[in-house]
Amino acid sequence: MVAGFELPKLGLGTYQMTGASCQAAVESALGLGYRHIDTGQMYGNEAEVGAGLAASGLVRDSYILTGKVCHALTTPEVARASLEETLRRLRTDHLDLCLLHWPRAGLNIPGVLEMLMRARQDGLTREIGVANFPRHLLRQAVEDVGAPIVCDQVEYHVLLDQTALLTYLRAHGMMLVAHVPLARGALADHPVLVRIGARHGATAAQVALKWLMDQENVAVIPKAGRPASQRENLAAVNLVLDDADRAAIAALPKDRRTVNPPFAPAWD
Repeated sequence: MVAGFELPKLGLGTYQMTGASCQAAVESALGLGYRHIDTGQMYGNEAEVGAGLAASGLVRDSYILTGKVCHALTTPEVARASLEETLRRLRTDHLDLCLLHWPRAGLNIPGVLEMLMRARQDGLTREIGVANFPRHLLRQAVEDVGAPIVCDQVEYHVLLDQTALLTYLRAHGMMLVAHVPLARGALADHPVLVRIGARHGATAAQVALKWLMDQENVAVIPKAGRPASQRENLAAVNLVLDDADRAAIAALPKDRRTVNPPFAPAWD
């Protein structure tokens, strides 16, 4: 529970999911017990996510739905209109969490954040947050704009250090939501993680996810299109890592960033 907002430790990321397979993945995940679904305007799959949500048969208040306002929108007014269209595509009257997706250079960050605050007051989203904000821009959003941000969704995994950002988030009662928590597949055969997993009857991916989920104020949203992968990720919740496991992971290099598009901010 952070800032009065509860986010499950494990959710379903839908980046690069499209078409009928995206709808099926969302419906499957909810059927297996996932209760957090993450999408975004940039993903181009909101209609399919909405169809999966509807097909699940779950009542709206039984799961958390995260959406994201695209960084390429030119004005707060255009961003507001796009948020309303997002809700139509997702077949819902509100998001549980709406993020500003990427702090692109030249973007009117204060203006879009203020629009999100108004959208929160109007009931279009329960809470707001940001995605891919380094610490200096997060500080601007929180301390200068005064936005009631509940999370920063950023790349975080066993090969990338986010200590400074996480320290700031914890100090201000916010969560870090880890996207690409498996480093875009790079951890599946990592020898250290494989070795740890073998001791516990688990996979390397499960070890990587559990290392994150064990941390205070951290949640994960791995992409998992197949039911088998979704079950594997769910099983990671019950994995128990020991001090030796954590020491081995702490000793790994922590400088591998896998998401760094041309419009990314200067990381700190």
